[in-house]
Amino acid sequence: MNQLKTLLSAALVAAFALGILGGFTAAAAPKVRVAIVQPLSHKSLDQIRDTIVAELKASGHNFEIVTLDAHGDTSSLATIFQNEKARGTNIIVPIATPAAQSAKAVFDGTKTPVIYAAVSNPVAAGLTGDDAKYITGVSNSIPSAQIVQLVSDFQPKYKKIGFLYTSSETNSVSTIKAAKDYCTKNNIAFQEASIATVTDLPAAINNLLSKGVDALYTGNDNTIASAMPTYTDVAYAKGVPIYCGADSMVADGGLATIGIDYVQLGKQVAALVLKVADGAAPASLPYETLSDYAKFVNLQAADKLKLNLSATVLKGYKVLVEKDGTSHFGK
Repeated sequence: MNQLKTLLSAALVAAFALGILGGFTAAAAPKVRVAIVQPLSHKSLDQIRDTIVAELKASGHNFEIVTLDAHGDTSSLATIFQNEKARGTNIIVPIATPAAQSAKAVFDGTKTPVIYAAVSNPVAAGLTGDDAKYITGVSNSIPSAQIVQLVSDFQPKYKKIGFLYTSSETNSVSTIKAAKDYCTKNNIAFQEASIATVTDLPAAINNLLSKGVDALYTGNDNTIASAMPTYTDVAYAKGVPIYCGADSMVADGGLATIGIDYVQLGKQVAALVLKVADGAAPASLPYETLSDYAKFVNLQAADKLKLNLSATVLKGYKVLVEKDGTSHFGK
């Protein structure tokens, strides 16, 4: 009997010890919930999302990663973020300006880190300053001089640029404003047109074409990026090239871009998430920009436009779509 008591006591002590150790093991690496939220789906935003997910999964951290999409209904972004707030999500990763601004509004007054991706102008979007201490991220701004150089590379004799953007997208508005200011200072002729919804796109394009533009430019505009086939069908029927702010827009028919490598951007965002997950305060991590700009060309679009592009013109540009339609996007 005494021996049995001794064995039972030893077993209880061992079980207790294992339970305690098990509890400490679990507590040492708690699961961190990361919610990645985008306003809609198109190649650029999806590429950012997929890159962030891949980088976080490869990090070895104990993450619970969820990806959420407002499907073009920006009013539903607040509901998505409110749900994540109620769940106690640890880190919020909004992609694009509308999502970042909505995240700030919902999580205002909390200490939940918000790490945004692809916000063209964080200052104009209200994502910096004393009321944004728990917010940081990576901007996808494009220097206006680069935008004009993009057109000059392919059409050195162009006379007038048409700028097209979505009026409700702060990121797109700020990019086009910078380009217009640059054109004004350098005596470059331009026209502009904006849309409220994607259904306005054909009329806006035709409006610009009627004003004699011989080149079209759209920056990091999510609404227009989601409707590139419509954009290219209308413009290319008139022989007017479309230049873009993102490689995905070139993959979907645009002629060329000096713009953002969204894989690189996604990796930078993921690196910030990892720093915060390891204990860094967002306030200690100023928002980042990209040091290099990607240069891509669509030879199929050039063929449709009957543009003869020499090796000199194409120097420094990566062919994203071959003349026969073969795409290298994401490869």
